[in-house]
Amino acid sequence: MSVARSPVRLPAEWEPHAATWITWPQNPRDWPGKFQLMPWAFAEIIRKIANAESGERVRVLVGSASVLHRASKQLEKAHVDLGFVDFFVIPTDRGWMRDCGPCFIENSGEVAIAGFGFDAWSKYPDFALDAEVPRTIAGLLGFGLTPVTHQGRQVVFEGGALDINGLGTLVTTEECCLDPSVQVRNPGFTHADYEAVFAESLGITNTLWLANGIVGDDTHGHVDDFCRFVDPRTMVLCEEKDPDDPNHAILEENRERLETAKLEDGSRPEVIRLPMPAPLHFDGLRLPASYANFLITNAAVLVPTFNDPNDRLALGILADCFDRPVIGIHAVDLVWGLGTIHCLTRQEPLG
Repeated sequence: MSVARSPVRLPAEWEPHAATWITWPQNPRDWPGKFQLMPWAFAEIIRKIANAESGERVRVLVGSASVLHRASKQLEKAHVDLGFVDFFVIPTDRGWMRDCGPCFIENSGEVAIAGFGFDAWSKYPDFALDAEVPRTIAGLLGFGLTPVTHQGRQVVFEGGALDINGLGTLVTTEECCLDPSVQVRNPGFTHADYEAVFAESLGITNTLWLANGIVGDDTHGHVDDFCRFVDPRTMVLCEEKDPDDPNHAILEENRERLETAKLEDGSRPEVIRLPMPAPLHFDGLRLPASYANFLITNAAVLVPTFNDPNDRLALGILADCFDRPVIGIHAVDLVWGLGTIHCLTRQEPLG
């Protein structure tokens, strides 16, 4: 007896994009003392994505018409192809698009949005504007949006908490999803509850559970800071070789879990080790600097770099994983916001 295939699918990041979404920086509290540098950093990211040859657009959220004017001038100075940039005046609280932005899916071949809730990682009080972003975008662009519910309530979940291979396998962490007392998104949820949600809303048939995320991660365990699929059968997993660094034990436990992991077809994934940069601190705070927070676009893979000797090694490893150029983006200032390139963006599939 065959099992009916779900009409819902979450496309892999390396599949063709119609656009990438990003929010123009507007909250100085995200980068205290470094906010004035952010427009230049964002302009460089946008310049690398907006691409006539690949056809990928960049859709930029701005808080007001005056911000739109300033952003367009900044992008023009940075030689961004404005013919591939769309602005939307949508106010936000912070605008980490990976987490508050739309979860674009395919539903019976059409692009739609899975309507997860957002509550600022169950940590910050100001998220009302961010929580409305998916619904607002769905209305403006005409995408169908289905609220994701389970046990009679909306499910809170962020894009950085998962990574997928496009064929039915999803990887996430128990720290983010199941911690009973710290940043609890969905009180009382179990492994089975989340797996039921993933199956119904994203078409996932196979969930890989890792343990904890890296030190300094403000989200309490997002997987996109240390473990990513690079093709349907291959994952990169960060490695910390210094046994005295707390990330060493964290990442080794996740490696051990992947040694027995299986993909949706029962086969074992290939796991490639990706180095970590040296610990990066600012104002006494350990930052979640990681090469795994890369973004796959139609034309290239954008990888955060940290003025570190391992930058070149990480770029070389990732270059061997992809069929498109791998480009380093300076992220020492970006990561002071406790996230980098992947955290700031959300891809819209071509459909």
